[in-house]
Formats: sequence, structure tokens, C-alpha cells
Amino acid sequence: MKALGQHYLLDDSVIVRSIDLVSDNGAPLGPGSHVLEIGPGSGALTLALLRTGARVSALEIDESSVEHLERVFGGIDCDLEVIVADAVSAKWPEGVTHVISNIPYQISSPIIERICNYSDHGSLISVAILLQDEFASRLSMEIPPYDVGPLGLRMWIDFDVILDRKVPMSSFRPQPRVNSRLVALSPIFRQEFVELDRGLFKMVTKHCFSHRRRKLRTLLSKPPSRISRLKDWHKERWIDAVSGMFVSEGGKLPSGWLDLRPENLSPEQWGELVLGISGI
Repeated sequence: MKALGQHYLLDDSVIVRSIDLVSDNGAPLGPGSHVLEIGPGSGALTLALLRTGARVSALEIDESSVEHLERVFGGIDCDLEVIVADAVSAKWPEGVTHVISNIPYQISSPIIERICNYSDHGSLISVAILLQDEFASRLSMEIPPYDVGPLGLRMWIDFDVILDRKVPMSSFRPQPRVNSRLVALSPIFRQEFVELDRGLFKMVTKHCFSHRRRKLRTLLSKPPSRISRLKDWHKERWIDAVSGMFVSEGGKLPSGWLDLRPENLSPEQWGELVLGISGI
């Protein structure tokens, strides 16, 4: 449905590749799989998912699409549950092992955030999603320093991001105005950042990259504007945490970092920086 930002995928080769992509990353679909599909629309991908023997939970907000799915799959013996709900705000089903979907462009950011949060449950083993090409580049930080930012850094903490094939506009109806990209996400456990506060990490990187041409010395001198929204954090704690954190002042981190701009730090260095602010 155009009003909801959905472009229906018609290219069978892209549908097949979406399923193959999770297999390539060590998580093939089968009877023991529970797939979450967001915005199934016409049901073309849904049918391919069901043919693997997987259980499919499909979140769909458009009533006409729900009626269509019920007509198509209502008389078929398959493990499909169509849930009439907004994928951004509704509770996701328990025990999802895969998320495979053509995500409407306009909800890409909140859906990625939900995938990050859902991965904490421990059941999620692989994701294959179709995204706007430019968004996918930022998600993977494909071309540093241009694509380095809060989105990609947040993903790096908990996922390996693998860019796959580009998908042209002609593969959809109605056609979007931009190209798309298949992306695989594989959860990863980074032992050195097990204690990292994800909320603080997201706020600090967003704060710094909002003025990416400034040096960290200037950026860290003031707390993020919404720091008090994080539990136990406030302006005074921020100032105490940052002061004395660098080597020249008796701290643990290299003082040279203060003269760098946000895009110059590696993901590992960002993790170390936020751990330092947390006092860990």
C-alpha cells in the first residue's frame, strides 16, 4: 500500500536470495524455524518462507493486505499466523529465530532498533532484510568516514552486517524512487563490551555525530541534552565522569583522542570511550 510506504517485491530471484542469505550465514530455515515477516503485503515472500517448512508470524497493518492473505492462505495447511498490528509498536512474538522481510522504507530505523532490542532475548539467530540502498550503507558503515555514524555503530555492537546484492527499482510495484539492498544481520557476542550500556552508547554517539566536524574535546565538555532521561545520569555525573578520563589527566584513555573528530574513532574505540564514561 503506497500510503504506508510499502513497495511489493515481484522479483522471484530476490525472494529466493532472501532465504538463501540466512543459509549462507549458517542459519538455514526449516521446520524448527520461527520467522517474523514484517509487512507481507501480497504474500509472495510469505509463500516462499512457508515452503521451507518454517513457522511464519506475519505482522501486517493494512486491512486490505490482511484480507488478501486470508484468501490466499486460508485454505492451505501451513503454519502461518497473520497478526494485524503495527510492527513498530506491537509486541513481537516470542521465540523468533529469523527476521526476513521487505521493510517499508519509512519505518526502517525503528524496525532496526526493535531488532537490536529483540536480539537480547537470545532466540534470534539470523536476519535478512531488504532496505533502501543508502540506509544499508550507513547500517554497515560501508564507506568510512562518510557512512560512519550512530546507526552503524549501534549495529556493530551486537551484529555483523553483511551487504548482499543491490535490487533495482523495477523489482517492485509500485516502483520506489531509489534502489534497494539485501542485508544480512548475524548476532555477535563481543566479550569486551558485555557491560556496555547500550542506551548510553546510543546517546553519546548521537550527541557527538550531531556536530561531527567538532573535536571530541569540545563535544565531551558538555553532556548530551537528554542525559537525564537515562537512569542515574545527570549533568553533574557526566562532568565528573569525563574529567580525568584521559591519560594526561591520570585516566585510562589516550589524551590524543580529544583532538579527533567523531568519524576518526573506530567502533572499538567508541566502545572503550563509553565504557570509560560509565566508569567501567
